[in-house]
Amino acid sequence: MGCRERAPVTDLLRVVHRSGTLVPDPRRRLPGRGASVHPTPECLHAAERRRAFSRALRLPRGAAVEAGPLRTHVLGASAPGDPGPGRATADERQTALPTDGPATGRSARREQDVVG
Repeated sequence: MGCRERAPVTDLLRVVHRSGTLVPDPRRRLPGRGASVHPTPECLHAAERRRAFSRALRLPRGAAVEAGPLRTHVLGASAPGDPGPGRATADERQTALPTDGPATGRSARREQDVVG
């Protein structure tokens, strides 16, 4: 949205409007209309400069939006090689699996599919 480059949806950060504030939605679960932006400071700055958020989120013309939480999320996740907050790397996911006994229930089937 900010840099106008196409990218897979998995590489973009979803943003929603909540009470006058732009809120990052890395899990893509918050209700309402969302807009997608690259999680980079350059793309965020370009989107703010062009006022793209208010158009993409279909906000009333001239509506003021606060990008504080979004800016904090993007600037905190902009380190190279960092998957971003809420996203685990493949190594972290592998070490997060329990190994001390069989699990029960629905999650056990998922873990068996992943591990087995």
